[in-house]
Amino acid sequence: MSLPADTSPDPPWLPPGGPVDLPGRGTTFVRDSGGPAHAPVLVLLHGWAVTADLNWFAAYPALAERYRVITIDHRGHGRGIRPPGGQVRLSDCADDVAALLEHVRIERAIAVGYSMGGAIAQLLWRRHRAKVSGLVLCSTARHFQGGPLSDLWYRSYTPLAQLANVASGPAEALVRKRVERRVASDPRGEWMRSELVRADPAALLTSMRSVGRIRSNPWIGEVDVPTAVIVTTRDRTVPARNQRQLAGAIADSVTFEVDGPHDAIVTRSEAYLPVLLEAIASVKTRVSST
Repeated sequence: MSLPADTSPDPPWLPPGGPVDLPGRGTTFVRDSGGPAHAPVLVLLHGWAVTADLNWFAAYPALAERYRVITIDHRGHGRGIRPPGGQVRLSDCADDVAALLEHVRIERAIAVGYSMGGAIAQLLWRRHRAKVSGLVLCSTARHFQGGPLSDLWYRSYTPLAQLANVASGPAEALVRKRVERRVASDPRGEWMRSELVRADPAALLTSMRSVGRIRSNPWIGEVDVPTAVIVTTRDRTVPARNQRQLAGAIADSVTFEVDGPHDAIVTRSEAYLPVLLEAIASVKTRVSST
């Protein structure tokens, strides 16, 4: 697959990327590092409200040295598929990933999912088991509820999402507020801003509603591929106890920990990256031995 170079303002190093049409689904944005010959394939699945690049840019160089790295902007995010009415369901995101793997003729891949992307990775295994050789689940959980306050927070996105379909102002204001808060003090602020503003505001809100509804509790114990779980121990978005409960529900999963917040892969990349590499290597070794 030949993909054009990225032209965003002052980006860090990024693998080759470009638009890819998934028949019957729509056009999304994909990166494909090519990787070393015969290298295992990683499909990296990003978190809510960011893009694949914003989630994974700090890890791209080290991962591309060892693996073939493929990323996708999830629908409604970045340059991902724009669903009708801005309606995003995580199950559709998982189906998009399976369609992409089929499109680029990859039989099986290790799915590496971060936060929302971790939920999508779980659904990818659930809905397309033949496509998943292993799982690396980062800063994620079986569900994203942590009590009455978080329940209210997730539910609040439903009326905003409905409003965004008829009047974009409130949703766009929310997105702008999130953008400025995230990039205000970052030296790559201009590039990060250019990535964040690509999102469809209505789609972000409906995808958060879908995140709030995910429950893999009834079936996650059936996972039968090598799995690693990376816990961010100072996480205030997905409590560490929920991440550990996910690990405990998957037989023979291996747990790794990073002393950092939910976005440690960006804000504490020097601590996160070695753990990520170790977790992926542990899955790769077990995949190779099966």
